[in-house]
Amino acid sequence: MMQIPQIRLQTNPMKIGLNIEQPVQQIEQKAAVQSIQQPQAILEIQTTPGKLTIDQSQAREDMDLKSLSRRVDEFAQQGYQDWLAGMARRAQQGTELRHIEKGGNALAEQARQNSKGPEKQFNLGWIPSPFSVKLGYQPAEVKIEATAQKPIIDAQINRVNHTYTQGSVNVEILQKNALDIDFINLYADEKGK
Repeated sequence: MMQIPQIRLQTNPMKIGLNIEQPVQQIEQKAAVQSIQQPQAILEIQTTPGKLTIDQSQAREDMDLKSLSRRVDEFAQQGYQDWLAGMARRAQQGTELRHIEKGGNALAEQARQNSKGPEKQFNLGWIPSPFSVKLGYQPAEVKIEATAQKPIIDAQINRVNHTYTQGSVNVEILQKNALDIDFINLYADEKGK
């Protein structure tokens, strides 16, 4: 049997070990310091008070409760009217007496007229008369003026605290690569021929 020469190759791969330390990162952010102030609005209110007027002079006059000045005015006016009426009556009666010869009983008639008073009149009515009290009302006025104030905001931003530790990778060879070469039946003897 013939033996064929052979080359045998045997390889061992390289084995690498990695030692990895992860990087560490820390970020700390403190909240901002914030202060907000809101001033009150400026409010101005102007009020004109309402006005109520009650005029009861007509009702008082209806009940014959007149003021002194009103009574004096009325008495003066009535005296003047009575004086004018008396002058007119006397003039007329003087004329009648001057013409007494024309007949009639002028003297007796004048005596009867001068002695008789005015007839009394009676009337039914409401005292005081309806709507004799006058009411007047002027409503109040309110003026409101508001001025808004802007808020005062103060914000302080805090810096970020950042720490970073780098990671590292250590490489180590666990097994070296190797290549073994063997030759088999390289030298055949003459017997095989």
